[in-house]
Amino acid sequence: MSTAPLAEPAPVEPGAAARDLLARHGALADSARAVLDHVDGATVRVAALVEADREQRVRAELGVVPVEQLGAMTDRNLRLRALTDAGYATAADLLGVPAAALDEVPGVGTQTARSVVAAVQQLAEAVRAGVPVRLEVDRSGRPDTATTAEVLRLLDRLLRLRPLIEPHREALTAYASAVPVHAASAAPAAGRLRFALSRRATKDRARRALAALAGWDVTLDAGGLAATIDRLAAACAAPDTDGPALWEVFERRAAELYGVLGTIVPLAQDVLAARGLLTAELAERVAAHPLDLAAVRVPLRGYQEFGARFALNQGRALLGDEMGLGKTVQALAAIAHLAAGGERRFLVVCPAGVLVNWLREIDAKTTLSGHRLHGPDRAAAVARWHAEGGIGVTTFEGLPHVPLDGADGVAMLVVDEAHYVKNPEAQRSRAVAAWASAVWRVLLLTGTPMDNRIDDFVALVRLLDPDLAGSLPRHLGLVGADTFRRDVAPVYLRRNQADVLVELPDLVLVDEWEDLSPAGEEVYRAAVASGNFMAMRRAAWLTADPGESTKLGRLREVVAEAGVNGQRTVVFSYFRDVLDVVAGALGAGPGAPRVFGPLTGDVPADERQAVIDAFSAGPRDGVLVAQITVGGVGLNLQAASVAVLCEPQLTPSAESQAVARLHRMGQVRAVVAHRLLAEDGVDERIVELLAGKRRVFDAYVRESSVAAAAVAAVDVTEAGLAREVVAMEQARLGYGPVWDELAAAPE
Repeated sequence: MSTAPLAEPAPVEPGAAARDLLARHGALADSARAVLDHVDGATVRVAALVEADREQRVRAELGVVPVEQLGAMTDRNLRLRALTDAGYATAADLLGVPAAALDEVPGVGTQTARSVVAAVQQLAEAVRAGVPVRLEVDRSGRPDTATTAEVLRLLDRLLRLRPLIEPHREALTAYASAVPVHAASAAPAAGRLRFALSRRATKDRARRALAALAGWDVTLDAGGLAATIDRLAAACAAPDTDGPALWEVFERRAAELYGVLGTIVPLAQDVLAARGLLTAELAERVAAHPLDLAAVRVPLRGYQEFGARFALNQGRALLGDEMGLGKTVQALAAIAHLAAGGERRFLVVCPAGVLVNWLREIDAKTTLSGHRLHGPDRAAAVARWHAEGGIGVTTFEGLPHVPLDGADGVAMLVVDEAHYVKNPEAQRSRAVAAWASAVWRVLLLTGTPMDNRIDDFVALVRLLDPDLAGSLPRHLGLVGADTFRRDVAPVYLRRNQADVLVELPDLVLVDEWEDLSPAGEEVYRAAVASGNFMAMRRAAWLTADPGESTKLGRLREVVAEAGVNGQRTVVFSYFRDVLDVVAGALGAGPGAPRVFGPLTGDVPADERQAVIDAFSAGPRDGVLVAQITVGGVGLNLQAASVAVLCEPQLTPSAESQAVARLHRMGQVRAVVAHRLLAEDGVDERIVELLAGKRRVFDAYVRESSVAAAAVAAVDVTEAGLAREVVAMEQARLGYGPVWDELAAAPE
């Protein structure tokens, strides 16, 4: 590349040449300024609209607070009756009213006026701090006000134009700012006569200004700034997205739109929650860690940047954020920072079902290259990964086939759905452990770090820091949740949706209790008599005539109602034969919704994503039928807003993980999750027994404010739960060993 200095521009003569120079640069500078104003004006307008909406909502909240209640906020005896007599009925009526105006109200007095103004301001600030920034939509998913529609339109403009304009902002600003200054000084040279009659100082100043503008000619040509300005001006001239197309953008890219909104208006959130309840000292170190996001294409939320910094600062970490908070993009942000620092290769290990999703996320959200180290072309892909660098993505089953002798060149190992390797004796766990020992930076991702026992969580900690895992007390159930969380803070960060996603729509959980039909009761009793736990769980669905299943009848009603409201539905079950019944029944008959799936473990990873893409782009009353162990892990299903669980699951995390596939960042509608339950049977027993397991998870892994739980509750296992439920139901219905002995005893 040449380092020769740019040629000096030829002097510009007063008159026509000067006028042409001034006109050209004036027009181009105006265009550059218009480009900046187009995005900056949108930013300012969004901020103004959001702030106006917030103030309107604050005033509405204060409108239900009677003036009489303000006395409870002070320790003085206030003359509030005089205010109500003067027409001030609520705190909203007093918002913004100065103390001097209230002091003039007969019977109020200076002290009451000042105290009331202070109380109203304090109340308004408290309400304002708790008002989340949310883009409100109606049940059809469309913005429910003109203001929301305008905000969405402007955010879409910023999402489209910022990546184009921001890399050139400094050059555009410098040029647009310099030209008017030079043009003002050079103005006398626009006419030869005016220039001739000007003072010497004015002439000298005009000549210098003309030379400066001519110098910009060289810069514009050499750096391509003129062409860049024209290109950006054309992009700004494109019309904003509006109408139905805007609602489609909102549904498809809500998370990114909220990310842009977060850069304009800081979203209300609990700082401690965003930092995962880390110690102040550790949180400060993490927050101060640099983060280079040049290779990231999408804006990150504040808590996501903190998560990436945590991974980088700690080196070896477990990111246990609740499902839907964007663990993938946080991992990619950490990788992007390392790539910006010169690191070349990174490795992601994940379940087969999300391999395609990882490759898509890498391509969509970063400028880095992804390599599929899986399948028949694995060897060639590994060779390209070694030669070109980038992010290699493989599965737990494929990891042993990625040569470990190349681990010294891997800057970070990311293990997605890390709870899959909690059993240290499993082959995939040993393969991951070998790589975790060979790579210094390791990031484990899982929204369910503990399914049944705290030991599962400790097994993941041991992958990262064996010394830390070894230092934890042997009887963890006795140390208390706060102590436990403090001990694992160096490697563990978890945030929950309610704490950091204040814009996330509501989640409504509905338990739908149904009586078994006579046919269902017959199937269920036969299953109990045989002691077949799994048959008991699916008995309500497997009647000889599907029309006699009460659960299926209720499912049809839920799906029909969702379809009328233009909402897609996902139906989850653990059992494939139940899914077959559901798919056949829902897809039959005139006017039936389009059914996608069943999505089961037999469906290859590529085909799973294709099914989900077709479902997301399909009719709004569509239904996706999925095995909960497949559709509930690692896949994004936010195109749907209704979930149905055909039966209760056996771990506290399985159901929440499945629902979180819908209720996640990017969801624009309230999500309703229906759990279909049969009364007086296996469903009821499972629900009762799992309540204790959920409390343990919340205490030790979700939050740090709950007291210690019993060791016995921590050690509940799926096998133990099955035995207990079978025994309870056999005893209730008169089957099993005890009843067999009674029946065999002589009278």
